[in-house]
Amino acid sequence: MSLPSVLFLAFIIVQRLSELVIARRNTARLLARGAHEVGAAHYPVMVAMHSAWILCLIVFGLGQPVHLGWLALFAVLQVLRIWILTSLGGRWTTRIIILEEPLVARGPFKYVSHPNYMLVVAEIFVAPMVLGLFWIAFLFTVLNAAMLWVRIGVENKALAPMRAG
Repeated sequence: MSLPSVLFLAFIIVQRLSELVIARRNTARLLARGAHEVGAAHYPVMVAMHSAWILCLIVFGLGQPVHLGWLALFAVLQVLRIWILTSLGGRWTTRIIILEEPLVARGPFKYVSHPNYMLVVAEIFVAPMVLGLFWIAFLFTVLNAAMLWVRIGVENKALAPMRAG
């Protein structure tokens, strides 16, 4: 077993678990403020896909060498992740929670509509590449693209009235 791969995988696991805690807290607060959820039917599929991605990283990545170039790119993505999360603040969640308030238009949201999804697309590919697992990067990029096709469609439909006004 290689210590660098163990540390990399531990980081991903701790990060994702921490984000679930933050997301649950933010979701509860948003719902208490009168927000509502859309797209709940596809959420378990998304969770299963991301869980399978992490499980594949663990099963096939433990003991693999860490490729420093890919690791550097992954580190850059984490800086972008922090920028996205801090820009959304208490409105960041893993679910599609619609709050009848103006959309966030600061940080990366000033430039693109779905920066978090763009980040996840990159992470789904880059994290396996850190461990030299191209087939996992490719497979989950395809699965994630299908998931995002559904999710972004649902989210855009729900947010359309707020973008029009």
